[in-house]
Amino acid sequence: MELLKNFIDGQYVAPLSGLYLDNIEPATGQIYSQLPDSDENDVTLAVKAAESALSAWRVMPIEQRAEILFNIAVEIERQLEPLANAEAKDNGKPISLARSVDIPRAASNFKFFAHASSQFSSESHAMADQAINYTLRLPVGIVGCISPWNLPLYLFTWKIAPALAAGNCVIAKPSEITPYTAYLLGKICQDAGLPNGVLNILHGKGASVGAAICEHPKIKAISFTGGSNTGAAIAAQVAPKFKKLSLELGGKNPALIFADCDFDNTVEQLVKASFTNQGQICLCASRIYIERSIYDKFKMAFVKKVKQLVPNDPMIEDTKLGAIVSKPHFDKILSYIDLAKQEGAQILTGGHSVQGDNRCAQGYFIMPTVIEGISNSARCNQEEVFGPMVSMQPFDTDEQALELANESQYGLASTLWTQDLARAHRLSEAINTGIVWVNCWLLRDLRTPFGGMNQSGVGREGGLEAMRFFTEPKNVCIKY
Repeated sequence: MELLKNFIDGQYVAPLSGLYLDNIEPATGQIYSQLPDSDENDVTLAVKAAESALSAWRVMPIEQRAEILFNIAVEIERQLEPLANAEAKDNGKPISLARSVDIPRAASNFKFFAHASSQFSSESHAMADQAINYTLRLPVGIVGCISPWNLPLYLFTWKIAPALAAGNCVIAKPSEITPYTAYLLGKICQDAGLPNGVLNILHGKGASVGAAICEHPKIKAISFTGGSNTGAAIAAQVAPKFKKLSLELGGKNPALIFADCDFDNTVEQLVKASFTNQGQICLCASRIYIERSIYDKFKMAFVKKVKQLVPNDPMIEDTKLGAIVSKPHFDKILSYIDLAKQEGAQILTGGHSVQGDNRCAQGYFIMPTVIEGISNSARCNQEEVFGPMVSMQPFDTDEQALELANESQYGLASTLWTQDLARAHRLSEAINTGIVWVNCWLLRDLRTPFGGMNQSGVGREGGLEAMRFFTEPKNVCIKY
């Protein structure tokens, strides 16, 4: 049984309590490693290491800092196969997805922000009375980065890379459900020449080590991605301490399908948008609204393609749909399928779990599920399921489609599928989501702001938004 360790001050160390948590492979339901059950004492140790490293890291020439970040990216790329294997085993996602998306994107995050650090600029404002104002953007100091389980290394690095690029030291906590690639990142950073103490990685539960990171007075900013309820608890904890706070939370994303769409492409892309990573991506479509004139045709074509998706061992090369990340989440998704039936839904396909073959006989597999026949106000249309389950509903007009889409407590992402350019622009402005994709899904440019409205979060990540979050602006006014 492998024991994972925390990464503090450039070294792998056991938790001070000596306590560990089980790490379960979703595809088999079996424990295959253990991770530290860290607490506030481990946070104190990590903060001391970060304090010792901060003064040198924040004044390091940008070119040197960028070179180290770029070296981390190169090392991630060099270890693509072992990292992809670890991600698939730890998370349950198909290894082909980990290899083509998760691990390459983790490397891209470090490359992007390595370059961004040298391009980041601030403003100056000349005044008529012979004075000039300029803005300094200084590192916040020590920051906390807490990431989720659905895209483990991908989103872990999405936070860490800009924080380091801006000159901060980081106390980072991956999800206790998927700790393995974050554990491996420590050695990668060692090999890339990252100074000791600049990045510290602590494993454990949110209620213990996560809360301690948020509580520590020397950690000046918190960047969190995860569920809206946890985000609300963090906001309540952090707000009285006046720390900087970025929250990227849940979604219940609408897809609007119009009769003039590129039909075959839309069906194909929407299957991906609905069920990639078993629907466990905050950007996945989960509410599908279809113009009535093509509703039946689209439903039949969509369901036909979905039926071709059968969950399988994520370590098999041609697997398209893997395991649900954990037993509690598996049970949650099945409870929502039962709720949908109680709410009067018709199950068009799926609607049940399935037993895996051979080594996966005890794994957590659910057939991709498509439902129709529930109202827009039904819980299954309003609450985040975060799994392989979507609902379908017809609409008659653009105005009705927009009303249905905006009837949600969330506001993260949406997709519009139409060849009408005027409609695309008009609805993109009116729909209440932070991201709108037109005739595509998950086409990501790392320069763009990422985040949502309402209960989908506070603030934005990505590009300049991330660099600004991880710095403090200071105005300097000089009279001459």
